[in-house]
Amino acid sequence: MATKLWASRAASYLRISTFHRAFATVAKDLKYAESHEWVKVDGSSATIGITDHAQDHLGDVVYVELPEVGASVNQFDSFGAVESVKATSDINSPVSGKVVEVNEKLDSSPALINGSPYQEGWIIKVEMSNPDELKLLMDPDKYSSFCDEEDAKH
Repeated sequence: MATKLWASRAASYLRISTFHRAFATVAKDLKYAESHEWVKVDGSSATIGITDHAQDHLGDVVYVELPEVGASVNQFDSFGAVESVKATSDINSPVSGKVVEVNEKLDSSPALINGSPYQEGWIIKVEMSNPDELKLLMDPDKYSSFCDEEDAKH
């Protein structure tokens, strides 16, 4: 991962293009939304971030808009935004609940989303209000197929 991040930064500095990867990592212990957010559940706590597929399409992330701790989020509604060198995209919550923690490291190091989207690049932690909503999300195999189909359209 560190090599990929270094190569991306070097390419950006040198103003050269990098090739789009033919695949993205899909973690097996997560659930996924069609809007390319992931959720890792531990009891009633949910850690949320954007997928490797999403960060790969966005390019180098330069800013992340985070919600306030204590804010309510609703399933599939926007709670923030990710700004990259290519575009700005809303971040939607895969589950409903109350924000109990935000990844403050993203304020000074938004590129953590590019280098480690499933570990260091998490965005918020939510106390879920309705765990049944997880049934509306995709498992890793379905999400991989969804990404393949979506990429084939472009």
